[in-house]
Amino acid sequence: MDNVRLFLFMALAFLGMLIYQAWQQDYGPRPVDQSAAALAEQAAAVDTPLAPTESATPTIDAATPDVPGAMTEPSTTAAAAGLVKIHTDTLDLVIDSRGATIIDARLVEYPVSIDQPDVKYRLLSQRPGDYFIAQSGMLGADRERTPTHEAVFTTAVSEYAMADDQDTLSVDFEWTSPDGVRVVKRYTFTRGKHSVQLQQRVDNDSSTVWTGRDYRQLQRGEVAKSGNAFMYTYTGGAIYTQEDKYQKYDFDDLADGKLDRDATDGWVAMIQHYFLASVVPPRGESQHFYGKRLPNGRAVIGTYTPPRSVQPGASETFDGQLFIGPKLQAELESLAQGLDLTVDYGWLVFIAKPMYWVLEQIYGFVHNWGWTIILFTILIKLAFFKLSETSYRSMANMRKLTPRIQALKDRYGDDKQRMQQAMMEMYKTEKINPLGGCLPMLVQIPFFIALYWVLLESVELRQAPWVLWIQDLSIKDPYFVLPLIMGVSMFIQQKLNPPPPDPMQAKIMMALPLVFTVMFAFFPAGLVLYWVVNNILSIAQQWVITKRIEEGAKA
Repeated sequence: MDNVRLFLFMALAFLGMLIYQAWQQDYGPRPVDQSAAALAEQAAAVDTPLAPTESATPTIDAATPDVPGAMTEPSTTAAAAGLVKIHTDTLDLVIDSRGATIIDARLVEYPVSIDQPDVKYRLLSQRPGDYFIAQSGMLGADRERTPTHEAVFTTAVSEYAMADDQDTLSVDFEWTSPDGVRVVKRYTFTRGKHSVQLQQRVDNDSSTVWTGRDYRQLQRGEVAKSGNAFMYTYTGGAIYTQEDKYQKYDFDDLADGKLDRDATDGWVAMIQHYFLASVVPPRGESQHFYGKRLPNGRAVIGTYTPPRSVQPGASETFDGQLFIGPKLQAELESLAQGLDLTVDYGWLVFIAKPMYWVLEQIYGFVHNWGWTIILFTILIKLAFFKLSETSYRSMANMRKLTPRIQALKDRYGDDKQRMQQAMMEMYKTEKINPLGGCLPMLVQIPFFIALYWVLLESVELRQAPWVLWIQDLSIKDPYFVLPLIMGVSMFIQQKLNPPPPDPMQAKIMMALPLVFTVMFAFFPAGLVLYWVVNNILSIAQQWVITKRIEEGAKA
């Protein structure tokens, strides 16, 4: 069985996968709700943080120019409540002094597109179409002593930049209550990393005990689904816990309050294709994970700590980290257990992750993802060489029987039952298994599907050039050259195969190269490149095997 039938198996497998995913969304098991009594008790103990009103937080306009990358003489006067800009080697941020909320984040090393290299990708934003911000604050019975993300903080200057000789940059935001409770919210940035340490320190200079909780949350508006059925990627909430491992909570789940649980050594995140923002609590610290829908239609996912008390004259620190950046597996894995699972390979992750590792090792030598895919395809072909050889030998033997099959067809005409019986007798006499070409390919299908997800999910392929007109392997071929080559290679493979005895099947098989050419025209160029190389190698192997068997038959 050649790659034409493998394509059919792949299409069937993809269709089944999509149907299963749709069924899971509509009818699959959901996280168990807590009882009404438990929810009421929890609501009495702590108020889940809400979002500010539209007018409460300044909006960054999409046309705002990029700010300078460095500062000369910083101002010594405190900045008025407003916007604070921060520049590092990986992130350009805008933090609103109201709540010290991150309302805008651009990824310095990731342009929007190849055609706009100076316009950096905007992951966090207050634009209505992709609203996405990171909030934090304190919760307590006395709102005057616990600053939420509505409280106005102050900072020394309105713009910070990491100097070339700095490895870290810390930015402090301060808030003081009327009775002397001071809260310092410190963001610490590290060179070369997209993770940000967020520390909230409570200095109780009042005369009474301070009691409160720390919370951190991500607020996001639901985005419209984009892409075709074979290239849709998940956008929504995700969590990781030691008990249940990696789980997704889409916007409907968050709206229904499905996420409401305690966890230790976990994290929450809002993920999308290639990028994510995540709240990562300290290891070993108990947290409560929550999610909800706000009145304005946006969703929130976050964590809060158990209440802590700070005696007069004492201090207490709440630690944790944020991640705002690309799905780079090594960086994610080093930050928190399971965070690399946001690179979502689906249920074939146990195959996909080793594949990614091999691709990464090859790239370390060739430094080009196009050539990496080609070399990886050759390795895959070598790994399945024997299985493919078995398949092609079976087809070559079937091809020898084509004249005899045609003779049976002429003899029995429309009596398909007698014809099938005669064919099975012929196969038995010639010791040919008609399924011998199919089974070896069925074994390979999980590997091909896993590779599809690796190439689709790996941010390393985003805007990765190959040669000539292919300047971004993560999007479709702009001139459709690779899909056309793939279609031609499928047609050549068909000519090497025995023709189906049924005329209708023969017509369907003849139409397949055109059908798959159209479908693959919208696939990422990197994935089509894999199939082109795989088809060419398969044609060479099949041609050699077929020629040897046919020459042996003549001798």
